[in-house]
Parts: sequence; C-alpha cells; structure tokens
Amino acid sequence: MFTLKLTQIGNSVGVVLPKEALAQLNLAKGDRLFLTETPGGFRLTAYDPAFEKQMSAARRIMKRRRNVLRELAK
Repeated sequence: MFTLKLTQIGNSVGVVLPKEALAQLNLAKGDRLFLTETPGGFRLTAYDPAFEKQMSAARRIMKRRRNVLRELAK
C-alpha cells in the first residue's frame, strides 16, 4: 500500500506517485492513468477499460473474418 500526497499544480490538484508505484504500474512521465469507480470505492490503474472493450470486439471480428483478413494482407 502506498500513501499518496495531493499537491497544488497551478489551478489544479495533483497526486505524486512514488517511484516504486510507477515501476509496478510500468508507467513513466506522460503516461495515462485511469480512475474507475468500483463498488468499494475507486481504482487507479494503467488499464483502459474502453480500449479493452474495443479490443474484445476486434478479436471477435478477426476470428470470424480470418479468411477475409488473410486475403487483404496479401
């Protein structure tokens, strides 16, 4: 568990993440984090749920249309 500190950044408030947390999340300066609401509170993660939904749809299409995609790749 990490304790995070809120700090003033211009007219906004930011969170400072410890170096260890960045390493565990595999993040660097400029990367995006996603704050999602869960039944128990909030979750901060590098995982983008909207992107995963799009990728799931793409995988279904690629599986169903494999022959068409193979022909297009030639």
